[in-house]
Amino acid sequence: MSKVRRATMTDVAREVGVTAKTVSRVVNDDGPVARETRERILEAMGRLGFQPNLMARNMRVGARDSTVGLVIPDMGNPFFGTVAGGLENEVRARGLTLIVGSSDETAERERALISTLLARRVTALIVVPSAGGDHRHLRAERAAGLPLVFLDRPAAGLAADSVVSSNREGARTGVAHMIAHGHRRIAFVGDLPALYTRKERFQGYRDALAEAGIGFDRALVEIGHDHEAAAAAVTRLVGGENPATAVFAANNFAATGVILGLARLGRRDVAMVGFDDLPLAEVLKPALTVVAQDPVAIGRAAARLLTARLDGERSRARTVVIPTRLIVRGSGEIPPPAVPGSRHTVPAPA
Repeated sequence: MSKVRRATMTDVAREVGVTAKTVSRVVNDDGPVARETRERILEAMGRLGFQPNLMARNMRVGARDSTVGLVIPDMGNPFFGTVAGGLENEVRARGLTLIVGSSDETAERERALISTLLARRVTALIVVPSAGGDHRHLRAERAAGLPLVFLDRPAAGLAADSVVSSNREGARTGVAHMIAHGHRRIAFVGDLPALYTRKERFQGYRDALAEAGIGFDRALVEIGHDHEAAAAAVTRLVGGENPATAVFAANNFAATGVILGLARLGRRDVAMVGFDDLPLAEVLKPALTVVAQDPVAIGRAAARLLTARLDGERSRARTVVIPTRLIVRGSGEIPPPAVPGSRHTVPAPA
């Protein structure tokens, strides 16, 4: 495959019919340029996929305000805050400043925010894709050499670097843990079905059931996109004639909602494993067993991919998978209730 040549100022100047110096004035906002000419230059830059070499420019002028744009779905989610912290520590060492914006988990808001960051000529861009997002609009920037990294979820319609957790294997491990403690009616409470992380964790849930010879029951699957939705979901799941005896909460918001719902019901007999750790998880009664991600490692890995691209690496897009680990604390080890007349015995905890 032939390498895509990066558009230059000369290419833009030739396209518009002006001098490279005029293009430079527009790129660097340095000197007067007629409004019509400026608009034609900007239009040509977009069409050709021209991306200024901001790192080189900053070194020439001694500037220290080079920026990395980070788009996350939710400012209130502590997981993404910790990811941003790990990322910021790494990029700061390179003299870069991190700018963070929220897409509110909508594709339209995500694209508008990306456009704003590109208009400000960020040195690099890191995106946590929203549900239903499409990133083909970034192909020109990718081909022109703009460092792009996707966090937590891969890009859609674009080959680009990404950093993800071992979602499927982590979920399989968490559900298998409750199966090992005697549960066969295990519910799944997760995020929106379109999300990559939800799909992967749901598949891990199904993998664990299949490996144990437990049939899949659609009635045990609920959406818990926020705390109250998850609380309502677990209320439905643990009630009725054939209730769930255990719950796998597939993200931190779902886990918080499940804990809230069970507390409202006064139920401490339902086993639970959450995906992603929670603040104060150890002081809950029982303490929360979780499949823990490593958000700091995710942020650092993204920063290293980004800086490698800034240093000139032009290899194919790479995906870095950060391992998860099961932290056993008590909630996932609650046995299922004894069934009257049954000879079933609960296995001893491993």
